[in-house]
Amino acid sequence: MAIQRMDNVGIVVDDLDAAIAFFVELGMELEGRAEVGGPFADQCTGLDGVRCDIAMLRTPDGHSRLELAKYRSPAAISGGPRDRPHNVLGTHRVMFAVDDIEDTVARLRTHGADLVGTLAQYEDSYRLCYVRGPEGIIVGLAQQLG
Repeated sequence: MAIQRMDNVGIVVDDLDAAIAFFVELGMELEGRAEVGGPFADQCTGLDGVRCDIAMLRTPDGHSRLELAKYRSPAAISGGPRDRPHNVLGTHRVMFAVDDIEDTVARLRTHGADLVGTLAQYEDSYRLCYVRGPEGIIVGLAQQLG
C-alpha cells in the first residue's frame, strides 16, 4: 500500500507567535490555532499530561502544511544549540519555492532570519539559499530561473 500524501511537517517551537509571523511573512496562510491535550494526545506522542498549543499553516497552493507546536506540558526539551550546522543528523530543513529569493530573504530578515551560507546559483536553473529562522529552524528557499 502506498501513502496517500504528505499531510504536514511538524516543528516544536518556544515562541509560537514569532514562528507564525515568520511563516506568514514567507507567504503561508494561518489556517487556525488550537489547544491539544488529553488521552488522545498522550497516546499519539508517548508523553504524559500533554498540553500543547498548535498552529496550522498552509502554502498558497493548498498542497502543503506546516504544524507549529508550543508545548506547555511537558516542557519542550532543547535539542542543543539553535545555530547547528546544516549537516547535523536529524536537522530539520523545510524547502519552499519562491518567486523572488532576494525579496523573500529581505522580508524574512525583519523577523530575525539570517543566511546560513550565501545565495548560490545552480547552473541556469535555480537560485538557492538557506536561512535560519525562529528556533534555529533551517528554511530552504529556491527560485527557479527562466
